[in-house]
Amino acid sequence: MDIRILENVEEIGAAAGRIICDFVNEKPACVLGFATGASPVPTYNYMIEQFNEGKVSFKDVTTFNLDEYCGLPEGHKNSYKTFMFENLFSKVDIDPAKVNFLDGNADEAEESRRYAEAIKAKGGVDIQILGIGRNGHIAFNEPSDEFTDEAWKVTLSQSTIDANSIYFDDTEMPTSAMTMGIGSIMRSKKIILIATGSSKAEAVKAMIQGEVTPQCPASILQKHDDTVILLDKAAASLI
Repeated sequence: MDIRILENVEEIGAAAGRIICDFVNEKPACVLGFATGASPVPTYNYMIEQFNEGKVSFKDVTTFNLDEYCGLPEGHKNSYKTFMFENLFSKVDIDPAKVNFLDGNADEAEESRRYAEAIKAKGGVDIQILGIGRNGHIAFNEPSDEFTDEAWKVTLSQSTIDANSIYFDDTEMPTSAMTMGIGSIMRSKKIILIATGSSKAEAVKAMIQGEVTPQCPASILQKHDDTVILLDKAAASLI
């Protein structure tokens, strides 16, 4: 693990964004894996700034997102597809035909197979962005008795529901989601994990210094060949 402790979320966003933009300039038709939530937003803001300044183009990039809620209609304001278009895709020149999302309302087995085949057909994910949950989850892979492989339908833990329900002010938050499995994430060629705030400190410690166990899904990143961990001082306070 390449662990970097930075001053604030803006520095973290710039550091992650710089890695991505430099790679896109080197390999314009690359494959990027994206995450949702607050953690990657500064990274997306940096990417937008670089695009607006004419320093990078994403027109040939293919993207795959980590996860999507089950039970939400197409275009719902709280869907992760909506999140990505609002926070990145609509503000740069990414081709909408080249963005890929899991369908939370599809048959689990068929959707898992479809997504795995789509990623394989593009040669795999070059760079995958991750956040980490307070319980050590990555994507929606919650603590469990075994590591998962390809995309699957997960029942969300109460801690995840509690953390995300603040975004559902007029509808009930879904209790399940389709998510990339741990195996799919680990097959990404490079991983960038972002964690900020003291609420993530315990999970960060377990991820970096704890045993590799599905009880802390992020701990599997200890076994990845090219992972960059970007932390602020609060998130790094216990390591």
